[in-house]
Amino acid sequence: MDQDKRPPEIDSALLRGLTQARLTRRGMFKAAGTGAGVAGLAALLAACGVSGTSQENKAAAPGFWDSQKQAGLLNFANWPLYMDVKKVGGKETHPTLDQFTKETGIKVNYKEVIESNDGFLGKILPSLRAGQDTGWDLIVITNGPPLSRLLRQKYLVELDQSKLPNFNKNAGPSFKNPDYDPGNKYTVPWQGGLTGIAYNPKFTKREITSFEDLFDPKFKGKIGMFGDVNDAPNLALAGLGIEPSKSTEADWKRAAAKLTEQRDKGLVRKYFDNSGEAQALASGDVWLSMAYSGDVFQLNAEKGREELRFVVPKEGAMLWTDNMCIPLKAQHPLDAITYMDYVYRPEVAGALAAYINYVTPVPGAKQAIEAEAARASGEDRASLQDIATSPFVFPQESDLANTHSYRDLTPEEEKIWNRLFQPIFQS
Repeated sequence: MDQDKRPPEIDSALLRGLTQARLTRRGMFKAAGTGAGVAGLAALLAACGVSGTSQENKAAAPGFWDSQKQAGLLNFANWPLYMDVKKVGGKETHPTLDQFTKETGIKVNYKEVIESNDGFLGKILPSLRAGQDTGWDLIVITNGPPLSRLLRQKYLVELDQSKLPNFNKNAGPSFKNPDYDPGNKYTVPWQGGLTGIAYNPKFTKREITSFEDLFDPKFKGKIGMFGDVNDAPNLALAGLGIEPSKSTEADWKRAAAKLTEQRDKGLVRKYFDNSGEAQALASGDVWLSMAYSGDVFQLNAEKGREELRFVVPKEGAMLWTDNMCIPLKAQHPLDAITYMDYVYRPEVAGALAAYINYVTPVPGAKQAIEAEAARASGEDRASLQDIATSPFVFPQESDLANTHSYRDLTPEEEKIWNRLFQPIFQS
């Protein structure tokens, strides 16, 4: 079959990801970006004496990829609920992984062992520092301080772009050449999402369109915010008309003052620990809130109706990505990069998007899902059509164009940043 003309069928069992009650991906994102996680990893780095200057920490020696051979094994560490699932004979399987093994002969040892970026890095950093294999050939890390540390310490293998033809052909422009990894030298996105504003029109009685709506006295005591030092400060910078990735200390002080004033005026009902905002919006506990696009999509899908609305405010939203990367000294790097490119085939990306419900980095996955919807019937067809038309999974290019990158902080900047923003949410 010519996959450029007609994508392979997507297993309808993958649609269960839309209807099962389950934790969201971002609901698992607890420690990363919080004060405890940042301070904890910083302390671990200091204790380990990580400097990133030793000779063995070079990301890849000349000729590295030319000497690699396929081993037929891939040790893959990922987050929970971040892979398509199907039960066969009472046993849980992952269809896209099974297909990858069938096509390439590479067996995947897939483990959902990442529950926070900082926690996972704390486990593998001693091996990286010692120049030893971490036990993983492929890991998924969110853009932000933890990934920046890996890049800064040169603990990731430099990718061979010639081995990523599907990525180069099929990745969306918003997922290429990110500020944190220019030229995708060390990473390619696994999935992404938008941090913007969600609201319940039943209670707001009007459309929400601006970051300033989160500061409207009419909604006093009914506003939700993320209580972290990653999403909230960066979105506040964007809301002030500042590009977060290029922001200065003076800009941070302005954003901190804005968030402090919001708190002191009693506008905020609750600071969410990177989860729970969608449920609070549905119940009416809050009427509008900072929110993750995927959380809103999943809750609406579970309810069977569009109960909540997610918007990219006119000032822009934050685009976050979870990124595939190969840790230094990985035993099977060729197997890893083979898989990295495999998931950029539109039909594979479509199958993953059908289950995960976050923003896919492959726009062509939309056509693959539409083709499968045309072949399906009943609830399966309706579910696939919902995914293909969802702005949460396939945002309009105008929305993606109105997104911002997170500020990449040096260790010295991170101390200043945390000192400004942590007290807002901890008090």
